[in-house]
Amino acid sequence: MAKKKELTIEEKLRALYDLQLIDSRVDEIRNVRGELPLEVRDLEDEVEGFKLRVQKLQDNLTDIDDQIKAKKILIEEAKTLIKKYNEQQKNVRNNREFNSLAKEIEFQELEIQLAEKHIKEYRAQIEQKKEVIEGTKERLKDREEHLNHKKKDLDAILAETEKEEEVLLNKSEEYKTKIEQRLAKAYTKIRTSVKNGLAVVPIERGASGGSYFTIPPQVQVEIASRKKIITDEHSGRILVDAALADEQKAKMEKLFSTM
Repeated sequence: MAKKKELTIEEKLRALYDLQLIDSRVDEIRNVRGELPLEVRDLEDEVEGFKLRVQKLQDNLTDIDDQIKAKKILIEEAKTLIKKYNEQQKNVRNNREFNSLAKEIEFQELEIQLAEKHIKEYRAQIEQKKEVIEGTKERLKDREEHLNHKKKDLDAILAETEKEEEVLLNKSEEYKTKIEQRLAKAYTKIRTSVKNGLAVVPIERGASGGSYFTIPPQVQVEIASRKKIITDEHSGRILVDAALADEQKAKMEKLFSTM
């Protein structure tokens, strides 16, 4: 079995940075895919909220309509009583009985007036709620159309990115085999311990990429010489020089564009 060729330090650094670019691309895909489902879920909740509001308002309309029916029955009952009391007044034997019936008639007339007033108020409420229902239905329609649009976007992105992610994950494993196991493990450990998954970063304006801590000039010279693997003493990230990073970015962009 042929012995695996030992890479130079520079080749190891290039392979490590390539690996980082691949894994960062996977992270980017997952972030995009992670945000869209949340947007869809939020829209679904919003649509459900509007549907519940419309249903509640329609239930209110039914309740008000039932109250109107009840008031109409009350009016008819009051009219029947008034008719009855009017007939009884014709057969009274004294003023006391007549006045007593007159008070009953007056009370029923007031009941009719109050019921008619309530019916008028209920009808005004119905008109107001119908306007609110129409407005809510318009907003519901708008949100449903937006939801359908987002769902189509999500389906398209899922179909596109799942395939790309699978290719990238295979590439990630392929690039890990290019470097020794010890380095691959160190890279994975750093990547999982830092906030943004960046285990290999270039020097930017004299500081570690993504950090504000300045790298001493002598260390920058050592990094640029590509003679040994150097880590940032603050974050633990592996450092590469900006020129190497630019070269590998250009190379990997070509690879990504073919996926």
